[in-house]
Amino acid sequence: MAGPSVPKEDAEIVMDAVQNGWYGKSAYHYVETFEKEFAEYHDRKYALMTPNCTTAIHLLLEGLSIGVGDEVIAPDCTWIGSVAGVTYQGAKTVFADIDPVNWCLTAESIEKVITLKTKAVIVVDLFGNMPDYDAIKKVCDKHNIYMIEDSAESLGSTYKGVRAGKFGIGSVFSFHRTKTITTGEGGMLLIDDENLFQRCKFLRDHGRQPGSYFNTEVTFKYMPFNVQAALGYAQFKRIDELVGKKRWILKGFKERLSDIPDLLMNPEPEHIVNGAWATALVFGKSHNMTRDLALKELPKLNLPVRPFFYPLSSLPAFNDEEYGKKNNPVSYDVSSRGINLPCALNLTECDLDQYSVGLHTLLGVS
Repeated sequence: MAGPSVPKEDAEIVMDAVQNGWYGKSAYHYVETFEKEFAEYHDRKYALMTPNCTTAIHLLLEGLSIGVGDEVIAPDCTWIGSVAGVTYQGAKTVFADIDPVNWCLTAESIEKVITLKTKAVIVVDLFGNMPDYDAIKKVCDKHNIYMIEDSAESLGSTYKGVRAGKFGIGSVFSFHRTKTITTGEGGMLLIDDENLFQRCKFLRDHGRQPGSYFNTEVTFKYMPFNVQAALGYAQFKRIDELVGKKRWILKGFKERLSDIPDLLMNPEPEHIVNGAWATALVFGKSHNMTRDLALKELPKLNLPVRPFFYPLSSLPAFNDEEYGKKNNPVSYDVSSRGINLPCALNLTECDLDQYSVGLHTLLGVS
């Protein structure tokens, strides 16, 4: 279903960190190099690498002093890591509905749930898709709330020529083993505000200044390590190749399934380039095909698939299904008809052909 591309050249950089990256200035050489170049690539001033994307969001929320009594808006359809930090902080996640085509938050859905307690909105670039950031920014500015961009799935995407990761007070990326660039686990927080950057950097390492053993607060231990960063940096040097392969996968599925009407895959309107971390497919209602039925039948053809993200409000972790069904009908509808096709970076033409045949068979299209 998903996995990275790690050639010999990447492994050699990792081995350099293993053999040489422990003492003096070398101890964080690859962390600092990766942070600097990743920030520059996204036209951000500062970057902080973290153990994973969830910790990056948590770090940012704490840096913004979001806590008990505050509300943070997020899309109902996303991975739980997008919002776990809100709960860690004792704040409340307010789930908003998604757009039926790009599956991201809309300005209208955000405005609908803003209250006097709202401090921030976490906008998720789901599966590499990009929302209407111009409209969302206007709403956030109007109500004086922070916009946070969850770019975990949108490396390589652009909105009106601006790279994903440039939007909002801060943005975060994931380097999980399934992502376009991997460090096994890993994340990155991008920021432009120097004071916020310094605060988050302080919070990242047990509330101390670099090189100091004098702790002034009890904070987190969200430090990355050099070997992890060496792999990330090696992968980042190949970013055009890796994003290109993801886009090749999306294009390949769209071409092979173009004769089947009433299917929706990652959209790419004129003003957007989709980094296509994963190809999502939503069956049109004319097919009478559900997510759960596809998850049952396609593996019988030796074709594993993943479910579209479940509405978070429907999960036992949040236990808010009554609210979700009433207020976020698009999230529940799209999720019930959606799956993820494979996004592994070792996919071949043959693999795409096999999935095409299987989906034609599943839908009874010759």
